[in-house]
Amino acid sequence: MKEKDHIAEEVLHWFDQHGRKDLPWQRQRTPYRVWVSEIMLQQTQVSTVIPFYERFMAQLPTVEDLAAAAEDTVLHLWTGLGYYARARNLHRCAKQVCDAHDGAFPQDLEGLEALPGIGRSTAGAILSLAMDTRAPILDGNVKRVLARYHGVAGWPGQRAVSDALWSHAEQHTPRARVADYTQAMMDLGAMCCTRGRPACELCPLNSGCTARALGQQSDFPGRKPRKEIPLRKRWLAVATRAPGEVLLQKRPESGIWGGLWAPPEFDEAEDATEWITDTLALSPDVCQVDAAFHHTFTHFKLEAHSVRAHLGTNRALGNRVECAAGSLKWFSLHPPPSVGLPAPIVRLLARLSAETALRSD
Repeated sequence: MKEKDHIAEEVLHWFDQHGRKDLPWQRQRTPYRVWVSEIMLQQTQVSTVIPFYERFMAQLPTVEDLAAAAEDTVLHLWTGLGYYARARNLHRCAKQVCDAHDGAFPQDLEGLEALPGIGRSTAGAILSLAMDTRAPILDGNVKRVLARYHGVAGWPGQRAVSDALWSHAEQHTPRARVADYTQAMMDLGAMCCTRGRPACELCPLNSGCTARALGQQSDFPGRKPRKEIPLRKRWLAVATRAPGEVLLQKRPESGIWGGLWAPPEFDEAEDATEWITDTLALSPDVCQVDAAFHHTFTHFKLEAHSVRAHLGTNRALGNRVECAAGSLKWFSLHPPPSVGLPAPIVRLLARLSAETALRSD
């Protein structure tokens, strides 16, 4: 059995020399700042998160600010990070912290895990990094380090594998310098024990690493069983009008792009065309279908076509669109709307913006 104190000692010694100590969320460390960073870092690299985090904190510096913000403001700040359920849970969680806990995060694992979007590892990170309370974490980087070091075979999404990794995480977490140790383990996975081409010669745990001894670093942790990713075809009803506006619809809270704004989506080009002609009282002849654009989600690939229609300056619209429910609204393209937008729609609106600017010249 590898000794707990030896592991922590080696990792902390390495951290003192090589660890990251000036990340934005390491400054003025509070439960709120750590929590936001941990949610953003789920399935997202540090280099990608930093500008989003700094912009988010500049506009919403406290949990009270986040709780009071409009959902569209939160989703707009999140636009480009993906996995938008994280942002919606972040917003709900902030409201719950303010309403049920007077703006103070619970100081125990059970209390934190009861909040929306906070699982065991995120709760452990808040406790250890912001409150200096001993609590293990098991994010993707730490899973990789422990799976390789202990030779834990199998995909961590399986219960038995996850339980084994949590047991090792608990075993190795020290009682002193717990915040530094937690950061050190995340840094070790991000800087040395990387998914591809790990820098084993630089790792402080290389002498006891099972995967390295076997020469099988790429086999740990086990990969998720592969499934064929299905292709979904969709048609977007894209209506623009002079001098430079686009008609968008707020999507339902649940599902892909939940709570974000996008053109209405249909299963067939004919359905998108019919929606445009019925809603805007246009002839089908004005609609054109653009070449497809593609986007890959976790569980499927999207092939989307824009069914386009443009309304001139002098056209009267009537009340069907102007007085539609709040889920349907005209937005200016210059500058782009400050609401939550899926990344592919941001790119689509940028093209529309350029085109409508040319029309007005």
